[in-house]
Amino acid sequence: MKLFFRVLSFSKPFSSFIPLYLVLTLLAVVFGVLNFGILIPLLDNLFNPKNEIKAVTVFPDIGFSKDALKQLLDYVVYKFGGQDKHKALLTLCVVIGISVLLSNVFRYFSQFILTNVRTKLVYRLKKATYEKMTQLDVSFFTNARKGNLLTVMSSDVHEIENSIVGSIQIIFREPFIIISYFVLLFTISVPLTLFSIVYFPCVGLLIALLTRSLRKKAGELMSLQGDLLSLVEESISSIRIIKAFNNFRFFANKFDKENEKYRRLSKSIINKRELASPVSEVLGVLAVIGLIIYGGSLVLSDSGELSGAQFLTYLIVFSMILNPAKNITVAVSNIQKALASCERIFDILDTPINITNPNKPVPFEKFSQAIEYKNLSFAYHKGDNGYVLKNINLKIAKGKTIALVGQSGSGKTTLADMLPRFYDCDKGELLIDGINIKDIALENLRHNIGIVTQESVLFNDTVQNNIVFGLPNVSQEQITEAAKIANAHEFITQLPQGYNTTIGDRGGKLSGGQRQRLSIARAVLKNPDILILDEATSALDTESEKLVQEALSNLMRNRTSIVIAHRLSTIANADEIIVMHKGEIIERGNHAELLAQNGTYKKLCDMQSFK
Repeated sequence: MKLFFRVLSFSKPFSSFIPLYLVLTLLAVVFGVLNFGILIPLLDNLFNPKNEIKAVTVFPDIGFSKDALKQLLDYVVYKFGGQDKHKALLTLCVVIGISVLLSNVFRYFSQFILTNVRTKLVYRLKKATYEKMTQLDVSFFTNARKGNLLTVMSSDVHEIENSIVGSIQIIFREPFIIISYFVLLFTISVPLTLFSIVYFPCVGLLIALLTRSLRKKAGELMSLQGDLLSLVEESISSIRIIKAFNNFRFFANKFDKENEKYRRLSKSIINKRELASPVSEVLGVLAVIGLIIYGGSLVLSDSGELSGAQFLTYLIVFSMILNPAKNITVAVSNIQKALASCERIFDILDTPINITNPNKPVPFEKFSQAIEYKNLSFAYHKGDNGYVLKNINLKIAKGKTIALVGQSGSGKTTLADMLPRFYDCDKGELLIDGINIKDIALENLRHNIGIVTQESVLFNDTVQNNIVFGLPNVSQEQITEAAKIANAHEFITQLPQGYNTTIGDRGGKLSGGQRQRLSIARAVLKNPDILILDEATSALDTESEKLVQEALSNLMRNRTSIVIAHRLSTIANADEIIVMHKGEIIERGNHAELLAQNGTYKKLCDMQSFK
């Protein structure tokens, strides 16, 4: 139950709701039980009409004993009905009605408080999970499946809301009801109650056996759902390729196979979970049958130990216990199933964040001197000797443009990703203005860096919001100027609503060149001192490349730039070209110097017919 209480911790502080909730719940239970306490004199009044009504003229002392309650009822009945049996019956019915009303009023207000707690708990759980996801290292998302993450944020949180949070009321309220009913049962008949108490451990043991495997199977079910979502997301993202290769049937069969696994496991879980309720109900009926046999024998024995009215009231109260007892068994079953979702959520919440702010960050507002990679080495898998960067030494002065070239997998993008601390080096250090970047606050470091990647990252929002991207206090003039520098203003003005046009999921309503120019406009508006351009033109046609290249030239003016390129024609004017191979720098110099070396760079140029 450790996970259960950890989920409840999201509703802290408990002091803000538990005391009032317990008081209201207790009052609701007390008045609910009082209804059944009045049944005995009511039934006596109906079944023994010849009995005289006791004349109680003095208000009795208040107490919680059986005799105190009887004296209070006798006083109320005589006060309002006198010796008239019909008025006595009417008085008892009115008392029951008032008691029922008060019980439900207090129950409603206790539920009102709990609803606020439930919604606040789910809100905080979603908030914590989303914030943790966005704060996790880039390496986490390299290994995680998108579908599983979506399942955690949707299905797992939904399961917790329905099963665990929905069971809070039952866990808190139903034990009060059961205890109160048993107190009443003990006041009616001790032997009969001791006989009936054997029933509850039997039910608890049987339900525990039924639900023991639910938690493990529920975890498997959520994992399968994540796989299904991943497959759906991949299919939607790749729909053009699937259609072009006429491969619909392959993906349909793959999905059907996973879907069938999900169906079978889901059926098994639902069958086991639903078995808890009928089993507890059958056991309850058997217990009532046993009570009728045993209690009936006490009534029929004429010993006076148990009257007919008392026995009938006892059966009614005991039958009322069955429902909260059944609710508890169902709640326990649901909680067991939801604990698998808790584990998946807390796996994310407990994932350590390695890229963190320093305890005492060094002040850093604006880049002014140089970037220096100093004996830097890095491996994606810690403890692995397969370093993707090996002993890198590179210094980039402010205002210079450095180009990184080399075959795929040589470490170019990884080298650039070290700068905004998407990853931290394993050996050596990376300095900006002589300060180790690990000693700079992440917000200050990344504020000085702009990135334009090969794949334009745009959002299903307006053109303007994609350019602004959360920057505060940006005027329309600044947005327009950034778009002009990025060669984007002309096509934007031709869109149906101009800057207020929604561009669709991932910018799908725009061409590749238009999407890339919006990304550049975003970087222009941020106005960073350091630019990272990762294959920014490699996926474009010649005409679009020319427009984007012009925009990049405008963007790079008077800035320090790190350019990753396969098209060597785009980096001929770089101040220094770094040639990489298997994580090492093997050549460096400007375009003319590298050609003169007649090495790897010269071979790359010849293969591209560079002129």
